[in-house]
Amino acid sequence: MNKLITPNSKKALENLKYEIAKELNINLGADQTSRLNGTVGGNMTKRLVELGREYYSKTESTSP
Repeated sequence: MNKLITPNSKKALENLKYEIAKELNINLGADQTSRLNGTVGGNMTKRLVELGREYYSKTESTSP
């Protein structure tokens, strides 16, 4: 089981999920195929990795 570090992270992940689904023109839900719902999850992972890389590249460049 994954544990959320910050209380607002669950809401932020939900927002990200629907933002990406909208960008991909996918209506999320049980009536959608698992392939389409999985596409949203895969894109969420890519976006989160990208955000993490950006964050750490900024912190590395500002450290002494």
